[in-house]
This record gives sequence, C-alpha cells and structure tokens, in this order.
Amino acid sequence: MMEFKSYRLFRYTLPLKQPFTTHAGVLHEREGIIVELQDTDGRLGYGEGVAFATPFYTSETVASSWMLLQQSLLPLLIEAKVSHPSEVPELFAGIVGNPMAKAAAEGAVWDLYAKQQEMSLSACIGGTRTKAKAGAVISLSDDLEQSIDMIRSQGFERAKLKVTKYDERKAIEQVKQIDPELSLMIDGNGMYNQQDLRLLADLDELGLLMIEQPFTPGDIILHQRLQEQMQTPICLDETVESFQDAWQALEMGACRTINIKIGRVGGLTAAIKIHDLCQQAGLPVWCGGMVETGISKAHNLALASLPGFSIPGDLSGSDRYFERDLLQKPLRVEEGSIQIPDDPGIGLGVDMEYLLHVSKEIHTGC
Repeated sequence: MMEFKSYRLFRYTLPLKQPFTTHAGVLHEREGIIVELQDTDGRLGYGEGVAFATPFYTSETVASSWMLLQQSLLPLLIEAKVSHPSEVPELFAGIVGNPMAKAAAEGAVWDLYAKQQEMSLSACIGGTRTKAKAGAVISLSDDLEQSIDMIRSQGFERAKLKVTKYDERKAIEQVKQIDPELSLMIDGNGMYNQQDLRLLADLDELGLLMIEQPFTPGDIILHQRLQEQMQTPICLDETVESFQDAWQALEMGACRTINIKIGRVGGLTAAIKIHDLCQQAGLPVWCGGMVETGISKAHNLALASLPGFSIPGDLSGSDRYFERDLLQKPLRVEEGSIQIPDDPGIGLGVDMEYLLHVSKEIHTGC
C-alpha cells in the first residue's frame, strides 16, 4: 500500500525563447503546475499540469486545475488507500472531466511508485524501447528556413507544421521547396468545418504523413467522412479525451492514428489503455507535446517506450522552448531520438532551486 505524507503545488511561469503561434493565439510564456508528492519514507514523485492559462486548447485552464488539485484531488489522494497508480482514476471518478488536473496528480503517483519499486517509469509500464523517435513542431511564428535547418541538424524524423486556414497548401509547398524529403504533417487544431471537406481532400496529392485534428473535437462523423475520401491518414488529437472516445473513433473508422497526450486523456493509466486498444486494432500511435517542461517530457518518454509508438512524437529536448528547464540534467535530441531515462521513476532530478525561483505561488498540504 502506498502511503502519502504530504504534497506541494508549484504554479510556475517560464518565458519562451521565442513566441509559439497557432491559429488560436500566441504564447510568449508558459504558465503551468508542478505537483510534488511525498511518501512516508521521504521519496518524492513529480507530475505536471499541462493546461494553458486560457482555454484555447481545451476547457481546462491553469487556474481551474490549480483550484481542483488544491481543493479536491490531492486531499482525496492523501487520504486514500492506493496500492498502485492505476487505481487513481477510480479514486477520481466522482469528479467530472478535468483530465489535465487528474493527470498531474496521477503522474506524481506514477513517478513515486516507480521510485518505490526502484524501477524506471518506462520499465514499470512495460516499455520496450530505449530511445524514442523525436519530431519537431513548426509554429506560425517560426522562421521556416531556420526551423528546417534545426530539424536537419538534430536529425528529427518528421515535422509538424502549424497552418492557417486557406494558406495551408502554400505553407506545405514552401516547406517542400526547402526540403522535399522532409516527412511532413499538418495540424488543423480543429479550425475546419463541413464546407472544407473538399479543400482538405485535395491535399491528398501532397503526400503528407498525416493531417492532425482538422475538425472540432465533437465532429467524429466529419473526420470519418474525410478519412473515407483520403489516403492520407487522419490523426485525432483533441477529439480523444478518454479511452471511450478512442474506442468510438476506431469503431467508426474516423482516423488511422491517434496522438496520445497523457494530460489530455486524464493520465498515464488511460494513455496506456488507449495505446493497447490501438495496438490491437493495428493502428500506430504517437506521443504529443504541450509546450511543457522536462518533467512532463520525461513522463512522455516513458509512454513513448511502449511498442505501439512507432511514429515520431512531439518529443523535443529541454532547450526547444526554454533557455532553462526545470530538470537538473537536460534532455537532448541526438540523431533524431531521445534516450529514455532508466534511473528510478522519471529518471531525472528536478532543479528545485529554479522551480522555486519561477513559481509565483506555492501551496502545501498534508
């Protein structure tokens, strides 16, 4: 039985090296939440809340996650009798929604559990890879030539291009002019509608790796219709917030791959179940990113060690977005891959001095 002694919540703000722009807005800094959970032997586990400051990606925000973690989720966890992290979703079942807040708390439990077992998080969940293939994201504010030079120099195996509606073909062709061999996908971020079916289907001739989340999260039928018209795989992102969402999408043939984000689906337990479902159905999956710190990236790497993660994910190094990350030892992309940590837990120490420095609010509970 896992016994929890106390917790701390850190609400941090980190400046970005350069703006990160999508059609939904511009990020100049990353605000987020770190959960630190301590057991009765003094071991520490860490999770990260990856909601954004405003609800442009999902309905959750940093403020809503902070309130729920402080007032409900972590007090529940401290009082609970939990023998394994996979029991945490059931513990939180009485609280509707809020998958990112739940994932932050569960992530700390997973890290702590793996440390108690003296195993890496990857080994704890049955990971089979020692390295994870990395893919880069090109935002709307990035310089294309500089970004592609970086992609080449670090050996990224694919690039995800953020696009604006009706300028997507032009942007794709610009990338292909710079590097015709680059494996390229685009991210629709849900900005298209039914009138755009033909526009999107016509992109089939461009040989994209995939089109991610073209329609809004609730439009499973539109994703199904588009997939029926295209050889290019449709990838679901925001549509899949749970195992049930993934099951329905697969049953309806609405996609040929899923971007699995631990925070978006409610935690590592749900992410593993979705991976297993897709593997049984023969669908490859990949691990998405949320412009998060190395703490969350370490959790992502453990997830990406599972056998079904055959597509390069949004798994960048510690220096991709921030001048200084929250890890003592940076994560680095080498020849297109990142080494999956094999020390206990997430396998990387937290730079507590810097975390305290960038935290504008800290809450402690026991």
